[in-house]
Amino acid sequence: MAKQEPMDRARDELFSHIHRCGVLQAHEEDQDSWMTETIEYLAERYPDLGVQELTQLKAVGMQFCKPVISRLKREEPAVQPAVDEEDSEALLGAPREA
Repeated sequence: MAKQEPMDRARDELFSHIHRCGVLQAHEEDQDSWMTETIEYLAERYPDLGVQELTQLKAVGMQFCKPVISRLKREEPAVQPAVDEEDSEALLGAPREA
């Protein structure tokens, strides 16, 4: 197994923390607060990381928390209009004979 760089290990650990802590379901303000504390923790665990790398790590973590399809803003499913049997034959065609 190849040895990972400190930045790669810190990133992997951050993603693991994100999944375990349930921060994906939190509001954006709470995510930011959580991320700041977690980056401070990772700075202690990985003292070789500089300020620029920690800033990048926080940006990657915040982006990871904002998926393309939002989990927080789910829309209610559209209500389908009621269709009576006569209309359903017009939509589906006449029923087949068995």
